[in-house]
Amino acid sequence: MRQKLNLITLGVTDFKKSVDFYEKGLRWKRSAAGTDDLALFPLGGITLALYPRHELAADANVEDIQTGFSGITLSYNAKSENEVNEVLAEVEKIGGTIIKQAQKVFWGGYSGYFKDPDGHLIEVAHNPFWELDDNDNLKL
Repeated sequence: MRQKLNLITLGVTDFKKSVDFYEKGLRWKRSAAGTDDLALFPLGGITLALYPRHELAADANVEDIQTGFSGITLSYNAKSENEVNEVLAEVEKIGGTIIKQAQKVFWGGYSGYFKDPDGHLIEVAHNPFWELDDNDNLKL
């Protein structure tokens, strides 16, 4: 198997509300390649998809049971500590819930967490040990 992920799909309970959060709130550009129940947001080498949670569970042949922490977070890598603060302030203005205020963290960076309308955790972090290229992709 190639070492590559192309798509991350989040199961959402209120499709319109979630699409509005990402499209209107975060101002992410939605791809025209989506459908009435699939929103696609190209993120530079990977795509974030939003799809109704119950339909995604049915497709995977599992029960749609929500529990606490899902064991996954998504991360937005900021170019500075100031950008971390700015992003979290903007997220709060559009109705995102700040879970952890931005702060210096044990690994030497600076980060905070918010959750989207469905409770998916997104970290906003500045890692001074990682460089971003001209397209904002991680250079590891």
